[in-house]
Amino acid sequence: MNMKWLVRSQSMVTLASGMIYPYYLLFLKNLGNSFSKYGLAFAVFTISSAAASQWLAPRMDRYARQWLILSSLGMAGTMIAFPWITTYIWVLLLQMIMGLCNAMQRMSERVLLADFTEPGKRGKVIGNYHFWTSAASGFAVIIGGLLIDWLTIDVLFYLSAVLYVWGSLAVWRSIQLPVKDHR
Repeated sequence: MNMKWLVRSQSMVTLASGMIYPYYLLFLKNLGNSFSKYGLAFAVFTISSAAASQWLAPRMDRYARQWLILSSLGMAGTMIAFPWITTYIWVLLLQMIMGLCNAMQRMSERVLLADFTEPGKRGKVIGNYHFWTSAASGFAVIIGGLLIDWLTIDVLFYLSAVLYVWGSLAVWRSIQLPVKDHR
């Protein structure tokens, strides 16, 4: 069982999302002056993620690694696009794309965790996985906070995009690794 590539790639993805997410409100504040707009944007994200999961579900077992790559590249694209948008309607469109990418990422991650663990022996491996991705999330917020004092929020979006691409490269490199079938 080799979970190192999954831990590394998803720690990068968690770092990328955690670095920008707390400061996302600042970005939206520049496009509008209401928290209800933030609420709507987040609802569009979660609802599109839920809807996408229904379409993705039957395709997950066979294409989980490919969906994981595509989700990171899609998120990188949205991070690059965010600083360039000037209207709230584009925020909503990007939120839909991010919802789709979120569904691909979360579902792929879970399918691969199941593929790389054995029933009855999953707890320790999943605990290790959760530790590293959660630690990456915590460090991301700290790093984002330090960087935003010196850089603009636009640069933070671009750095996040770079980390998403890095995460997708880690998954791409893993395509050569065989997937164990424990069924």
